[in-house]
Amino acid sequence: MAKRRLLLLLKPFDIYPVGQHFCQSRITNPKIFQFLDNRRKVHKEAVNFCQSILQRKAVDWEPVLRANLSQQIHNFDFVVTVGGDGTLLKASHFMDDSIPVLGVNSDPTKVEEVEEFGDDFDATRSTGYLCAATMNNFEQVLDDILDGRKQPSELLRMSIRVNSQLLSTFALNDILVAHPCPATVSRFSFRITRGDKSSTPLVHCRSSGIRVSTAAGSTAAMLSAGGFEMPILSQDLQYMVREPISPATAVSSLTMHGTMKPDEAMEMTWSSEKGFLYIDGSNVVHSIQYGDTIQTSAAAPHLKVFLPDRLESS
Repeated sequence: MAKRRLLLLLKPFDIYPVGQHFCQSRITNPKIFQFLDNRRKVHKEAVNFCQSILQRKAVDWEPVLRANLSQQIHNFDFVVTVGGDGTLLKASHFMDDSIPVLGVNSDPTKVEEVEEFGDDFDATRSTGYLCAATMNNFEQVLDDILDGRKQPSELLRMSIRVNSQLLSTFALNDILVAHPCPATVSRFSFRITRGDKSSTPLVHCRSSGIRVSTAAGSTAAMLSAGGFEMPILSQDLQYMVREPISPATAVSSLTMHGTMKPDEAMEMTWSSEKGFLYIDGSNVVHSIQYGDTIQTSAAAPHLKVFLPDRLESS
């Protein structure tokens, strides 16, 4: 039997600002420097640990730094990301629905640190919401995958069209459409459609922008803004207008936050001079301008993800 091929996608080691010059010029609290330096060391230890495990397994694997990933991932049986949710999101932008991905949280938050340093600084580490493994259980999870005991789940993604042109990146978490300046009003109109019919009236907005999320992204910025957590395998999308300015009617007020079914889409027209469309955070950004149309829906290939047990049972 041929060995399975695995792509190992790695968050860089130098992601934390702990150089000597930075420390002397910016960080006056030695506890913060020690914390950041420890984060770098813990991540590096996790990468080395995962590589040492893979060397003992009957797999062929290829390490790639996250920043160097620029082409579609093909000819691999599955992908392992070592970092956090951001590294898994980066991988998802180069994957179709044929290859599963396993996320390893290399630097999970330590409750005791948050309690100890909470009065001095934010001591949270990586959330790793979609990551099924850490150093503590990586070998067991890997063995379960290789032996067929653990199967991937299919997570919903979003497709985005700008002026009817399909963008190459599918959103796993969310999209945000907003003016480049956060202090400037975003002007746009939107409606929810099903086929060639409207499910909602056309709503004209002046606000801080609009966010649309999948179930996977509903626990991130959407939840922080007052949205609700969706079951991880939900096929619906959730949307919310950010900080709307005086909705003119009761109808528009009711449509500032809602959900879209799998057969529905959001159609939007941008009415500000310029704007940005952010996909899964700030790393994938598309410029838009006055008169551009944007359509988003669930018409995208799913992503196969090996989920943590807490999400598989939810």
